[in-house]
Amino acid sequence: MLLLVTLPALAADLPSLPKPKGEACIAANDVMRRDHPDMLKHQRDDTMRLGIRGGKASLKDCVACHSTADTAGKPVPINAEGQFCQSCHAYAAVKPDCFECHATTPTVKEASR
Repeated sequence: MLLLVTLPALAADLPSLPKPKGEACIAANDVMRRDHPDMLKHQRDDTMRLGIRGGKASLKDCVACHSTADTAGKPVPINAEGQFCQSCHAYAAVKPDCFECHATTPTVKEASR
């Protein structure tokens, strides 16, 4: 017997994600869901081997756009329970190693004196 699952049924199972700050991501949602690991690895290689920083798939920019703040206005780590990265990776049952080295909150620039 063949069991067919409709897309609306699958959509109900997707994780609930905090709203990003930007207007649009660097690629369509389906592309990001499928290809973001490769994009980040490619950017990592360009940065580490060629010294090219600030590319289209910058992890720093991802964190800046997808991070949230608590009620006191303090940034919440993007890999904390219920946050963007953690929610998707828990849903997909994968453990990224990005944040073993990289910051989990955006850099806050202090006002000039």
